Amino acid sequence: MTERGRSGRLPESAVFKYYLYKATKAVEFYRPVMYLYFLAQGLSFTQIALLEAAYNVTTVLGEVPTGYVGDRIGRRDSLLVGTGVIAATLVAIGFAESFPALLGLYVCWSMGYNFRSGSEDAWLYDTLTDDLSEDRFSHVRGRGESVSLLTGVVAAVVGGYLGSVDLAYPFFVAAGVTALGLPVLLSLSDSETYEETDDEDLSLGRSVRIVRETVTNRRIRAFVVYYYVLFAAVLYLVFMFVQPIFETVVIDLGVAPGRVESLLGWYYAGISLVGAAVSYYAGAIKKRIGLRTWFLVLPFAVGAALAGMYLVPVLALPVLLLARGIADTTRALASQYVNDRTESLGRATVLSAMAMVSGLTVIPFQLASGAVSDFSSPLLALAIAGGVLVAGSLAVLAWEVPVAADRPTADASE
Repeated sequence: MTERGRSGRLPESAVFKYYLYKATKAVEFYRPVMYLYFLAQGLSFTQIALLEAAYNVTTVLGEVPTGYVGDRIGRRDSLLVGTGVIAATLVAIGFAESFPALLGLYVCWSMGYNFRSGSEDAWLYDTLTDDLSEDRFSHVRGRGESVSLLTGVVAAVVGGYLGSVDLAYPFFVAAGVTALGLPVLLSLSDSETYEETDDEDLSLGRSVRIVRETVTNRRIRAFVVYYYVLFAAVLYLVFMFVQPIFETVVIDLGVAPGRVESLLGWYYAGISLVGAAVSYYAGAIKKRIGLRTWFLVLPFAVGAALAGMYLVPVLALPVLLLARGIADTTRALASQYVNDRTESLGRATVLSAMAMVSGLTVIPFQLASGAVSDFSSPLLALAIAGGVLVAGSLAVLAWEVPVAADRPTADASE
């Protein structure tokens, strides 16, 4: 038995390195200025929408195959591949000068995240399982997300100032910080729980069966529709429309147009602060509030808030900040719920399949919200999305309660 033997204690060294890895996820450097950068390269809003659609289509087509690869080659190696691809793509985006080049890079960008999406949570869950600590997944995952978001607070402000010098600089800095994750990952290893599984039994056909059995599992099927189809798609729209809505609201409040970009950097820093605070207490949310209460209340609260800010636009500033702030924590809690109901063998495949479901669902949401935004405004688009979220959640509840009250054993075959 190794030093991480099944002692009932957290594998502290591995968890600390996990936190270091999370600190290298440098998306906030470029996020406040990325659409400004694309516009500066001569892209139209239609071309930007096509980039986002290409990203999501790649997510849909690539999630299960990359999750399968992660289950076969190991979660650590899958994370290494994804991190390397993302770092290289960010550098290339900083040099790109045409729509076709950016379109190809967006596909590579999505594939990089595909390699990381399911493998990251699967690696952490199995590592905690080595020490009989899998029930602390939400706690550790939430603390890791908090580290990432706190790093993002500084990164958003720095990225805003870098963008004022040259809009490509935030992408280059983000690439360098992302690459720091490679030596951290090289110092890790796959868990004993994963290594004890017979990955030779995991054929692609069996991976597809695992996914099918998971999404038809009576304890998960309604949750897939409730969170991964409805709630996650609406939260993605919130991410899409933060910048144009923020710009409209603050200008109406009397802010000079030339100050919008710098204020966006600070606003994104605020989003990261809120997200970090909520993520830090993800374990406490699971224990004291409970997954059932969290997921049964939140969609209705968010849906009502999105509809309300259309009537009172100034409400958009706190509503969008809070909606974006709770997104990462909610994703972590959703992963906990699915992880608890999935076998170790095939876990990365299943988690990637959940991301695939979200990627597929958001495409029609994007197209419809884009049409509504062109016809009227992004505020109306989000108000309609909020109404769809509330109505859809009620429909799922009428079908069956999507969140089980108990914590079952990890068995995806029920």
